[in-house]
Amino acid sequence: MNQKKGDETKASSSPVVSTRVFEGIVKEGIKAIPERFLEKLDNVDIVIEDEPTLYQLRKLRVSENSLIFGLYEGIPQTKRGNYGQVLPDKITIFKKPIEKIARSEKEIQEIVKNTVWHEIAHHFGMDEKRVREAEVKRKKT
Repeated sequence: MNQKKGDETKASSSPVVSTRVFEGIVKEGIKAIPERFLEKLDNVDIVIEDEPTLYQLRKLRVSENSLIFGLYEGIPQTKRGNYGQVLPDKITIFKKPIEKIARSEKEIQEIVKNTVWHEIAHHFGMDEKRVREAEVKRKKT
């Protein structure tokens, strides 16, 4: 998930939470995923970093000014053929961009929950267009 820095509409002060609190928020975001999907996660780690690296931004072909909330790196389940003896896929949740755009801790929780869902959808093989369409449907329910 990403957003241009110039697109943000927020109050002048951004909430900042400790790493420990943010880890708890990410764990809650994971718990919000329906159990039937959590059971099917396969060989994937979910990690927290402050910000994406320059390498990650270049790989995504986005500017250094983009706010990236999360990133899925790996082989989606739908593209795994002869799959074995590989490092785990990685979902990274980026703390500082989320804090920068959020207006409250509650909004941090909502952004994290949506970002975790978004990146797990990529793990299951959904491309960006399908994920965005599913997000629209999901928000209507």
